[in-house]
Amino acid sequence: MKRLLAIVLSIVIAITGLWITTKLLMPKYMSGILEGAMIAEYYDDPTDHNVVFIGDCELYENISPVYLWENYGINSYVRGSAQQLIWQSYYLAEETIEREHPDVIVFNVLSMKYNEPQNEAYNRMTLDGMKWSSSKVDSINASMTEEESFIEYVFPLLRYHSRWNDLNSDDFEYLFHKDKVSFNGYYMRVDVKAAENVPEGKPLADYQFGENSYYYLDKLTQLCKENDVELVLVKAPTLYPYWYEQWDQQIVDYAEKNDLTYINFLDYQDEMGIDWSTDTYDGGLHLNLAGAEKMSDYFGQILVDDFGVPDRRGEAELDDYWNGVIERYNDEIERQTTNLEKYGSVHEPDEQ
Repeated sequence: MKRLLAIVLSIVIAITGLWITTKLLMPKYMSGILEGAMIAEYYDDPTDHNVVFIGDCELYENISPVYLWENYGINSYVRGSAQQLIWQSYYLAEETIEREHPDVIVFNVLSMKYNEPQNEAYNRMTLDGMKWSSSKVDSINASMTEEESFIEYVFPLLRYHSRWNDLNSDDFEYLFHKDKVSFNGYYMRVDVKAAENVPEGKPLADYQFGENSYYYLDKLTQLCKENDVELVLVKAPTLYPYWYEQWDQQIVDYAEKNDLTYINFLDYQDEMGIDWSTDTYDGGLHLNLAGAEKMSDYFGQILVDDFGVPDRRGEAELDDYWNGVIERYNDEIERQTTNLEKYGSVHEPDEQ
């Protein structure tokens, strides 16, 4: 019995040690590149969402669920990540529908330009944060570059074992917990950098979206129709990367063929009141808080008028949940504004 207990104890100690070592070596994304922490935050939200946004930075930096709640009573979440590819968006949508039943899923179409896996670092910022499920397994298999292996996603220690020399205070401070870095998936920036000298799009040899991209757009369309979820295709109102007319026409044609709504918000910049001298923080790539709230105001009215998304203000549990998010939201506005005044940046010097 003593020998058996010793063996069991040794196994438990070894497994615990490997688990702690893995958690220590995996990137925390609590400073610098915050986007890598956002996918995992979705699972902490106990509410059921009427609208779920899926896609890349053109959603998570341009739509404010807090604004949608405060002004329209829309309970929403942005399941966004950096350079989120369309197959990753599809599997996030699949997982979302299995966990809850939103009325509307909004997909940003910029990722249609990518037909093949692109970059491991961006893959990790989407895939590592997902909980294990068949959707995550399929997303990993669809996303891996030739240099990646599935086993390194199952056992991240195999991938991150060489991070010992890169460990910093964040790795120890956030070993067993993480702070929230987003507001229902929205990444906030209050600073301003006007859009000046935005480059025109260079001519392409081929403007046709690839077969793989269309394959997953078809799957996303079918998934939503089979589950009675409205799929809305959007192109965010950003100036760069350039959105070609030939790309836009393909989405217009696809939406018409599949009876979907497609909104190119580039066509409604004036109606939204977007001012590229004040409403972007990085020269036109993304909107800042002022711009995101303008877009959220415009889109919120569409979601209410055209899709019947309900106003859920007054539901006690939702009100309590959102009061906490709004408090953090306002605190972050104050923090970033103060940092701008003191340091000329929304970040404190040790956050750079």
